[in-house]
Amino acid sequence: MTQKVFPADPVGASQAPLPPTLLWALRSPCSKGCRYCYFGLLEDHKVVPVTEVGRLSHLHRTDLNPAQVLAFARTLPRSRVRRVFLAGGEPLIWPPILPLIKILKEGGLQVIVCTEGTPLNRPDIAEALVELGVDAVSVSLDSVDPDYNDRLRPSRNGKDGWAEVISGITKLIAARDSHHDGTRQADGPVRPDGQARPRVGIYSVITRENLADIQAVPALAQQLGCDYVVPQPLSLDAGHDLYPMTLSVGHAPDVLNHFAAVSAHPSVHLPAAPYPQHVATAISAPFATVTGCFGGRSLYFAQPDGMLWDCPSSHRIAATPSHQHRTIRDGDAAILFGTATPGCGDCTLFSTDCVQMWPLMDFSAIIGDNH
Repeated sequence: MTQKVFPADPVGASQAPLPPTLLWALRSPCSKGCRYCYFGLLEDHKVVPVTEVGRLSHLHRTDLNPAQVLAFARTLPRSRVRRVFLAGGEPLIWPPILPLIKILKEGGLQVIVCTEGTPLNRPDIAEALVELGVDAVSVSLDSVDPDYNDRLRPSRNGKDGWAEVISGITKLIAARDSHHDGTRQADGPVRPDGQARPRVGIYSVITRENLADIQAVPALAQQLGCDYVVPQPLSLDAGHDLYPMTLSVGHAPDVLNHFAAVSAHPSVHLPAAPYPQHVATAISAPFATVTGCFGGRSLYFAQPDGMLWDCPSSHRIAATPSHQHRTIRDGDAAILFGTATPGCGDCTLFSTDCVQMWPLMDFSAIIGDNH
């Protein structure tokens, strides 16, 4: 029997939806070759190019150009969207990234940057993220073990790894703290309540080999001065070389125990309950039903080529009929996100491919926002 999963966030079917959040994968290129990247492997796609609509690839030649990206960004402040996650590929190696952030922040939007971390070592990047008032920066780091992390997240230059990511986090926090003098107002690096911006966090992919990092990474994050940690389960198709590393039903008790242990002694912000149960459910069943899903109602996903989807789930994207395909290319956000909609409703495609969407809806708690 299909299991039911009830949303933990405040966007249940019986409540008014939150203002929409846009997860925007800006560009295809990346400086890392993470072996389980949701874009797939560049080396594989050189042999068999990706042609399917909605499927991501680091080799895509159809990414929106800077003028198109910035033009759409200028329409976002006039829309219902209030929060934008800038992802990739790697957004911080894209030259127009700072002008884009400036447009969004001057338009009153919340901005969270998702990065692999090494670009934060550039003083101009770290300082600019603080000066522009970015609300949060999420850094990918899977383990306290450098060898494990770098085996699964190799850099394309063969040099940048775990140590450079840690260095980047440290530099960003130092840049933030150097501006945290309590004199700036809500549009600067410090909120009126004294909370420094950007909030800095770590995203960790959890596999069969690093379950203990559910506890270990938050401890490291506390030492570094980070504000939040999001452990998320590895999600791969059965044919992937690393599929044997994915979690299964037998790992659910350990997952819940690790979450319970770290939650009992919180040092940084963790995804709100019942996120751990969502993770356990996702790894215990091929698919489950989620009632009143917020996809397409309070969460949208834009790809580098401009395609716009109800959510980032590859299963949901594949199930979207062609007549419902949309794009932000030459689009106006006020029209694309014009009115509140029922969204995905009761979606039968809940899986490890989408469980990480719940923490995206939890960012109000992370950045001290009332939306």
